[in-house]
Amino acid sequence: MLAGLLALTVTAVFAGAAIYVSVAEQPARLRLEDKALLQEWQPSYKRGAAMQASIAVIACILGLVAWWLTGSLAYLAGAVLIILPWPWTLLVMMPANRLLVAMDANTVNPEARTLLVKWGHLHLVRVGLGVLATLAFLWASA
Repeated sequence: MLAGLLALTVTAVFAGAAIYVSVAEQPARLRLEDKALLQEWQPSYKRGAAMQASIAVIACILGLVAWWLTGSLAYLAGAVLIILPWPWTLLVMMPANRLLVAMDANTVNPEARTLLVKWGHLHLVRVGLGVLATLAFLWASA
């Protein structure tokens, strides 16, 4: 089933990118001084948000197509799990995102570090959803 394998592949890319952010980028970012911390996060967030959002939508559509073609509830579960980072980001993470985007990256703002630590913890939910979606698509494809 091509749609199912593509859903699995695209979802694994989402999960891998989310894991990378939490395991490599976020810890490295937090070692920076307060000013540099925000200067790194702002452009990284802008690029990452566009990439991850697109990947999630594509994976969800592929998962729904696979579910429609096979009737496998595992594909439906994967499609739901991979799109859940959207509402999580919009409803839970967006207040912190907006504050961080609005901050002047050329001045030291001690609140930035606190918000970025919180952001990192909230981002772990996106990691979990991506991994669970990958497992659901893997199960459906087996």
